Amino acid sequence: MPGPKGLLPYQKYSQLRIRHRGYMPHWELPGAAYSVTWRLADSLPAHVEQRLLDEKARGNEPLEQQLESELHRLHGACYLLNARAAGIVAEALQHFADTRYRLFAWCVMPNHVHVLVEPFDDIHLHDLLHSWKSYTAKQINKVLRRTGPVWAREYWDRIIRDHRDLGTTTNYIAANPLNAGLTAWPWVSPK
Repeated sequence: MPGPKGLLPYQKYSQLRIRHRGYMPHWELPGAAYSVTWRLADSLPAHVEQRLLDEKARGNEPLEQQLESELHRLHGACYLLNARAAGIVAEALQHFADTRYRLFAWCVMPNHVHVLVEPFDDIHLHDLLHSWKSYTAKQINKVLRRTGPVWAREYWDRIIRDHRDLGTTTNYIAANPLNAGLTAWPWVSPK
């Protein structure tokens, strides 16, 4: 599997920028690939969300396992159990693949989404997330005949460090439905 351009020697990390949006810092590196998780607005109880945000702000790792464990408990309405809603997200992720970004892997779960993506030049990760979340929220609300927020404001992102990390993360995303007990789950990128 060819890797993203962003798998750079550590001296290239001098271009690293940290942006603060909402509660969490988001690291940006030109040409990098990212593992990103975002979730439905009601997918975490408030006290759990606050605990995870506090841990993230203190730099404590590995929070991804804690977040994933909570999301797999299927808190909230789980709008993405609806095939039309999940399909909206899956189609949106793939729509600009190879024109705005390289999409390595994705998975739409009942209450969250995983993406392994490399934005192309002059496209920032936060812009991609805004585009995906804004479009899909409007479409999901229309399909489900509801109003109000669909997605939580924050998202969890991590820069992919090397080719091994790329492979591990790709496998993790592909196995996510099965790890959550969802057999024959159709909303995952093909291998």
